[in-house]
Amino acid sequence: MHILVELMSELTPLSEEEKLEIEQSFPIREFEKDSFLLREGQVARAAYYVIEGCIREYEIIDGEEKTTAFYTEKQSAVNFNSLANKVPSRKFFVCNESTRLAVLDSEKEQELYKKYPRFESFCRTGMEKMLGEKQAQLGEYISLKPEQRYLKLQAERPELINRVPQYQIASYIGIKPETLSRIRKRLVKN
Repeated sequence: MHILVELMSELTPLSEEEKLEIEQSFPIREFEKDSFLLREGQVARAAYYVIEGCIREYEIIDGEEKTTAFYTEKQSAVNFNSLANKVPSRKFFVCNESTRLAVLDSEKEQELYKKYPRFESFCRTGMEKMLGEKQAQLGEYISLKPEQRYLKLQAERPELINRVPQYQIASYIGIKPETLSRIRKRLVKN
């Protein structure tokens, strides 16, 4: 069964027609490691639901890559600003490993909302949840020290620690790789 049909079916019964529309509108695709889904300067036209794999979101600031998010299984990757406002993206989305995704094309999504208005409320609820999580994450990022950010990441998303290169983890928590090495050594000693 298509992952989005499965998720929607958990919330509400779907007709066979609705299931088929979802399957046809949002194809499942596989992307190789290092495939770009979005580049800086492009206008986002789709969102992605990760079935398997990892997407890294980053920006280039002062010539340096700054990792801003990792999206893994059962998470959605979307550049809301670019998608909603049809403006060029400041972010890159790249597959950190071979990745299987449901591709949610924005235009097809709008067509489904017109045809099946109840879908819009389901999607809005999911979007509100994602934005709330992002807002909480930003607040914590601002208030926590680097070591606390690392410990939080280790506690909440331990799979990333071994799955993602350490220089990307360091970038994500806002420090240099050398600082991350020192933090890890200190934590091992304690």
